Amino acid sequence: MNTPERSVELDCRGMLCPLPVIELAKRHTEVPVGELVVVLADDVAARTDIPAWCRMRGQEFVGEDGPGRYVVRRLS
Repeated sequence: MNTPERSVELDCRGMLCPLPVIELAKRHTEVPVGELVVVLADDVAARTDIPAWCRMRGQEFVGEDGPGRYVVRRLS
């Protein structure tokens, strides 16, 4: 998966649940609608937390782009 140039990468490695999702919630508006936020997280809970956050907040979970690399598209 190739992320476009207009993306934000959040390094949340070493953070435990729920901190990666909190960081995503605070910073996803830094990209324009339609662009991507990449969350780097090594907490095992991120695998379920990030897609769940996307469903609850109306954002698109694009998928994992490698181990611990979660891609979210801002929809609103």
